[in-house]
Amino acid sequence: MTSVAIVTGASSGIGAATARRLAAEGFHVLAAARRAERLTDLVAEITAAGGQATAVTCDVTSDESVARLAEAAAQAPGPVTLLVNNAGGARGLDPVESGSVADWQWMYDVNVLGTLRVTQALLPALEASGSGTIVVVSSTAGLTVYEGGGGYTAAKHAQTAIAGTLRLELCGRPLRVIEIDPGMVKTDEFGLVRFEGDAERAAAVYAGVPGPLVAEDVADCIAWCATRPEHVNVDRLVVRPRAQAAQHKVHRVGQ
Repeated sequence: MTSVAIVTGASSGIGAATARRLAAEGFHVLAAARRAERLTDLVAEITAAGGQATAVTCDVTSDESVARLAEAAAQAPGPVTLLVNNAGGARGLDPVESGSVADWQWMYDVNVLGTLRVTQALLPALEASGSGTIVVVSSTAGLTVYEGGGGYTAAKHAQTAIAGTLRLELCGRPLRVIEIDPGMVKTDEFGLVRFEGDAERAAAVYAGVPGPLVAEDVADCIAWCATRPEHVNVDRLVVRPRAQAAQHKVHRVGQ
């Protein structure tokens, strides 16, 4: 039977690219996100390319919505062998002393509690498959901090903690946990969400950077990790563009 992969945050960016890539790898993809119209378009694109996919409207901040995702997984045309916890995002770039509590709450709920909700809901199906893989898409922000990034780095550090703890707790069961930590990834929406639609401010993050990562680069990493032999666990994969040597060290042309 066809293996089923579930991808959250699949309506754009890394999530959409991952859904396309996993479908090309032969998975039936349950593409989950809040924006139903975008999911419909994505599924149509995947199907037209010869892949298999189903759209599932899901808000990872809602227990009821995540429960419906689990119900959809139970009706999928094969065993659920892969979960990609990709839904997340950042808001603001303010220092801790003036950061918005509402922004911090949103980042924690989407990145951290979203990962918790979805993982808890899908874990039984993943284990029942006999060879389940849980991917947590965190960030290099989950490994180090930077000025103005307190809320986002706190959330991503928490995601990293979930992945590491889960790997310990699941040891001996037919499940593996993989953490993907991308550096600078230029997508259509991440910066716009962070800066409340300010396109100029979002573009400035990547100004002069030769070859920032794109969504397909991260999707390639996720697919590679997830398709290794089942006894192989890639605990953590850190991927940055060549121009980014570290969180604080970025080569910019002309600067």
